Amino acid sequence: MSELEQNHEPAPEVGTIGNLGNPILLKDMNMVGVSAEAAQGGQRVPIWTRMALTSDQDLFQKIIGNIARTIEHAANAVGEYPSLSRAQTVFLVLHPDDTGELWVDKAAMCTYSTLKRPGTVVAGTVLFENDIADVTGLWFPLVEVGPKDRILCIIREGWRFALYFDFNPDGKLLIEEAKRALGTLFRRMSYADLYASLAHEPTLRSLVGAGWFPFLELGIQEIRALLSMIEADFPLHEGEQSLISAFDDVRLERMFSRWMERAHLKERETILRPAINAFKNCEPVTVIKIVLSEIEGVMSDAYYRVHGERPYRSNKLPDFMIEQAEHRAGGKDTLFFPVEFGKYLKDYTYADFKHHDIGTAGSRHAVSHGRVPGEQYTMARALQALLTLDQLAFYM
Repeated sequence: MSELEQNHEPAPEVGTIGNLGNPILLKDMNMVGVSAEAAQGGQRVPIWTRMALTSDQDLFQKIIGNIARTIEHAANAVGEYPSLSRAQTVFLVLHPDDTGELWVDKAAMCTYSTLKRPGTVVAGTVLFENDIADVTGLWFPLVEVGPKDRILCIIREGWRFALYFDFNPDGKLLIEEAKRALGTLFRRMSYADLYASLAHEPTLRSLVGAGWFPFLELGIQEIRALLSMIEADFPLHEGEQSLISAFDDVRLERMFSRWMERAHLKERETILRPAINAFKNCEPVTVIKIVLSEIEGVMSDAYYRVHGERPYRSNKLPDFMIEQAEHRAGGKDTLFFPVEFGKYLKDYTYADFKHHDIGTAGSRHAVSHGRVPGEQYTMARALQALLTLDQLAFYM
């Protein structure tokens, strides 16, 4: 007999969503915060009333045990015996009268994501991890939460946990802020290895020096494969050839369709279409010459539409695109990696170049001044150029 049948609850109909059961109803739950410091009786103590942590942070381990025991004790008092350490998801809603609803692996949960796919995605479309550009939020849509309620959430993802609480001292619970915070925690846990690699300066420097970046069009496994080779100090040729092969006509056309949804790129359709066709025909010189010359124009147009003037120096454009990406993604701490991409633009695409130097096919300045040897114009460098322009398309 299933757990739903034991609780006499009808199973959700196919094609609908529903909670998997009922919450544990708690009494006398007057939790209002977590002490920030040790204190003796009669002393004043600061209290945390809102917090977001993952188990990678030391503070998590210091407070999670007390929080879990407090909640379990309240559940025991009403005849329920959940084990929070074994749960995947714990969502606690506390009402102004100090009653509470404790959902342990019962509440329907959804994530909010930015998709890579161009065009409209109809309800019921099957999505894969490689369709997700960024995770922007997480919530429990079938749990009623009021503006005067207090909330606490514990999420497990893989071998990591996250804790979020808002004990709402002002009586105005910011649900949208909670959604974003939970989405950030979930993203941080799901892609912890990627965050760690990019935070490691030598790894990021080597990745950018080779002309690569965790471009949004790349799948997470493709990015991880590149990073593993970088971290092991292996030659990248084999990995690059695998990536080039993965960009077949279908994938290239999907990317091009996304470009055409951006006004700054749609205006350049007759210029950019030959670049896509050239990649299909294994003509890297054409791809690189077209794309690297258009990237600055695309960023300049975007700058003009925001500021009403053209930048007098091109080195202002990477910083501008960082601002655009942060605005589009809702912050710096996203899979858009705006700050890191700004570094990529400055250190690779717009790397310092003197006219008498010999440059690489990834350098906009070297290519435009004709200071790149023919053997530098490879399909790998051509793919990097396309992915750089595509990254800018996501930021617009």
